[in-house]
Amino acid sequence: MPTDGKSIKVKIFGSEYPLRGESEELTKKVAIYVDEMIQSIHQRIPEQPPLTVAVLSALNITEDLLKEREKHRSFSTLVEGELDKMHTALDECLHSA
Repeated sequence: MPTDGKSIKVKIFGSEYPLRGESEELTKKVAIYVDEMIQSIHQRIPEQPPLTVAVLSALNITEDLLKEREKHRSFSTLVEGELDKMHTALDECLHSA
């Protein structure tokens, strides 16, 4: 997270952290997402130490990120293909007129 914004305190897994970000709202959303992931994993495997829960949470969050990036890439490829088709169709229309 960039460090050029206003410092805010967030609570993650029972501990408070001062964070800075470009957007206070986004920083809070990120902290909530991380806390929810940690809490979810901790509920499933409460016997695990906090570090293990944190690492598993980081892996799950990273998996979510990579899935979203792949969706974005696929969608971008689809849009570019459709734009190329439209461009070709417009060129054909203009040249036949």
